[in-house]
Amino acid sequence: MEFAKLLKPEAVKVLTSASSKKRLLHEISDLAHSAYGLDAGQVIEALMAREALGPTGVGRGVALPHARLDGVDEVIGVFVVLDKPIDFSSVDRQPVDIAFALFAPEDAGVEHLKALALVSRTLRDTSICTKLRANHDAGTLYTILSEGQSAQAA
Repeated sequence: MEFAKLLKPEAVKVLTSASSKKRLLHEISDLAHSAYGLDAGQVIEALMAREALGPTGVGRGVALPHARLDGVDEVIGVFVVLDKPIDFSSVDRQPVDIAFALFAPEDAGVEHLKALALVSRTLRDTSICTKLRANHDAGTLYTILSEGQSAQAA
């Protein structure tokens, strides 16, 4: 699994307007619509349903919202950095300022798990997160994520 296959450069954004978890999930849904043509209503509904099962804030300012969707052929992602951290009901109770959302086909099995593992492993790297938080250019953020994966593979 590679970031280049998982994430389009157009699916990376810096958010200045997300003031709540719900607003962030709406922004992610809108970005999934503009980058991949997904139905934003279906995306927000699936993300909210997943969050109802338990928060996807994994700690250290990172959230990994994810959902399975009809009409998705392969696992795809959306990445956002927030200029102001928000409460996300994370396991460590720390506010979130980095979110990587994953969308998988309804019948996705191991590919969904591989994608979650790749993203989780990458965003556990404190040096990568520091770089992501220090940059507010979508192209640079995409490059950091791609290079982070390469560095971990070495």
